[in-house]
Order: sequence, then structure tokens, then C-alpha cells
Amino acid sequence: MRSIRIRTFTMLCFCFILLLPWIFYVITHFMETKTLSFEQGRLPSETLQRDISEITQRIEQGTDQWTDRDWQTQLYSALDEANMDVLIQSAAGQDIYRSNPERRGSRLSTERFSVIEDGQLLGRVILYYPESNPIQVMSAFAGLLLALFVVGMEMRRFVLKPLEKLGNAARQMATGDWKVRLPISRVTEIAEVRDGFEVMVKGMEQSYRKQAELEKERRFVIAAVAHDLRTPLFALRGYLDGLEQGIAQTPEKMAQYVAVCKDKSAQLDRLVEDLFTFTKIEYMEPELNTEKINLNRVIRNSLDSLSPQARQRGTSVSFHKADGCNIHGDVHLLERAMNNLLDNAVRHTPAGGDIEVQCKQAGDKVEFMIRDTGPGFTAEELEYVFEPLYRGEASRSRATGGSGLGLTISQRIIRQHGGGLAASNHPEGGALLEGWLPAAAFEQQ
Repeated sequence: MRSIRIRTFTMLCFCFILLLPWIFYVITHFMETKTLSFEQGRLPSETLQRDISEITQRIEQGTDQWTDRDWQTQLYSALDEANMDVLIQSAAGQDIYRSNPERRGSRLSTERFSVIEDGQLLGRVILYYPESNPIQVMSAFAGLLLALFVVGMEMRRFVLKPLEKLGNAARQMATGDWKVRLPISRVTEIAEVRDGFEVMVKGMEQSYRKQAELEKERRFVIAAVAHDLRTPLFALRGYLDGLEQGIAQTPEKMAQYVAVCKDKSAQLDRLVEDLFTFTKIEYMEPELNTEKINLNRVIRNSLDSLSPQARQRGTSVSFHKADGCNIHGDVHLLERAMNNLLDNAVRHTPAGGDIEVQCKQAGDKVEFMIRDTGPGFTAEELEYVFEPLYRGEASRSRATGGSGLGLTISQRIIRQHGGGLAASNHPEGGALLEGWLPAAAFEQQ
């Protein structure tokens, strides 16, 4: 559908208002004269002027016969032939002769003159004659009215109604209803306003939905954090009360209570640290202390820190590394990311299981892989594994589950470094975490 500028639309309306009355006038003139020549239209005017001159001359020359019946009869015949009437009054304003007392109307024109002889006012004369071209004038006026009506209707159709609908849509949006139907207009400026309004509606709808999702996520985070804090705190308080009340009477029992308290306090410490790290990465966007590092060394440091935990669970860890694997990044954040990934693998690998870690350079990327021999991910876990505070265990038990932020934090850190992280299941069983980071050599070129 072609559009039209509002200035062009206004000019077309103006031209239509000027042109339609003229068309009506020409058509009426053609119907009366059977010709489009306006020279014929001047002939009736010339004849009328000649008749007025003859009647005026007859009246002025017959001042002494104004009251004569024969003269009046002859004047009446001349007036009837010329389609005119006359009123002759004396100098005192009294009617002397009126040719047609019944002839009155707005469509009659008049010609007034006084008859003076030898400086003395003899009387006053009023000639009544029909207007010239009255039908053409009326038709032109009718054309003007029709043009104004058509222009008004089109103005309402193309300009006013779309604007009214936009106003109704705005009021509908104010009530929270985003399913508004925006009008279609052939006027370019209104169409542009409509397009901008549509973009605004979509943006506001997305913002509203995002705000609702953030509010839902906020409530979930608050509830999850409250639950995660309450569970170890409840256990910690219970064991401390047991120590205070003397329930643990033997040194072995007291050592067991103290060990549990230390474990629960460590859980609280890890949870608070994970929450702080997640908040810092997600919302504060810290600047990276970028330097050239070797990813093999980062992974090795993480493995060394988790070796006691792996040995305690009877889990063997193998690391296959290749030459190169240099990247640019923040060594502390990357070690935190690898610690989370490896800790997840250790916690979900059963006793006597294996963990395999690989790191290699492939073109302009440094790729790494962590595979364990645990149960792997379920279909639901694969969909939400990187969501904050998500853990596949319905009971949210701490026996194997972490804070629910480890994988999320790792993915955020790796994405901050321009890489990516994905989770899947290995064909032979177990969970598989694969990621990559930009290689340092290609960044320098």
C-alpha cells in the first residue's frame, strides 16, 4: 500500500476544494448554453444592459406620461419582454406606478436612479431584473459544499481516526493490556508514528515481562538462599547446643560434634563466598586483571587444591595436556571457574570413579574438557544446569549438592573472557563439561 505525505495530502485537499466548484460551474454552464465557450455567457449580460438602458430612457423621456394608462401599458409590454419590473415614485416618495406588485425575491437585482429636470426632482425609479447566471453560481456553491464534505470525510479517515485509535491503544496499554491493535494509515507521518508506537509497545512488553521474570527470580533467590542458610545454621546450632548441654561426654563424641560444626561452618563460608562472587560477576561487572597465562597451569593448580578431596573419596584424576594453551585472562577468576567445574565433578563421581581432564589448542581457541564417571545429567538438568541456584536434587541435600551457583559462576567467568561453556553427557556415561577460550597468540596478531 503506497503512502502519502501529510503535506501532499493537504495540497490535494486544497486543490480538490478549488477544483470541484469550478467543475460544477462549467457543467451547469454547458447544460444551459450547450457549449463550453464562455463568450456565449456574456451575451445575456450585454442584452440585459441594453434593455436596462432602453427602459431607463423610456421612463426619463415620458415623465409627463407616468400616470397615463396607455403609456403604462406600453411600458409594461416592454418590461415583460425584458423580464423586468419597475417602481416609479414621486419626489415625495408616493408610488406612481408599480408594474408587478407581487414580484419580490432575493434572486432579483435592482437598479435605482432619480429623474431630475431643470434641477427639480421629479421622481425616483427602481428597476427589478433577474440576476445573471444564478444557476451556475448555485451549482458552484453546491460543489464547494460537496468538496468540503468529501475532504472532511477523507481527513477523518486518513488522519483523525488513526490518531484516535493510537490514543485508545495508549489508554489500553495503561491498563496493562499489551495486545493492542494499531491502526494502518496511508499517511506517511502517521504510519511512521504507528511504527514507532509499535516498537515502543514491544519494548515495553519485553521490559514488563523481563521485570516480572526478574521479580520471580528475586523471590526464588531469596527463598533459596534463606533455605540454604537455614539448613547448616540449624545443624550448627543443634550440635553447639549438644556440646553446651554436655550430651557429648566422651572425647570421641566431642571431636565428632566439633568436626560437624566445622563442616557446617565451611558450607556457610562457601555459600556466602559463592553468593558474593555471583553478585559481583552478574551485577557489578568487575574489570579483568588480564595477563598472559597458561591454561594448563591454571587447571593444574585447581587439581592440586582438590586432590585431597578426590583421594578421600577414592576418585582418580587424570590430566592430559598439550603444548601451548596460552590465553589472556584473569588468573584468579579462571582458577575459581576451574575449581567449581572440578569440584562439581568430584562431588558427583562415586567412590572408585574416574575424572578425566583435557586441555589442547585448536586453531584460534584453547579447548578444555572435564569428564566424570558419575550418573551424568538428566534432561531437566541439561536445560537448567547453568541457571543460578539450580540443583537437580529435589531435596536440596548438601550430601552431594553444592550451592547451586558453581556452574553458573564458571560460565559467567568464561563468557567474560570471550569463551563458552556447555554441558552434556558422554556417550560412554557420565557428565561432560566442554569449554573454550580465545588463544593468546591469535589475539596478538
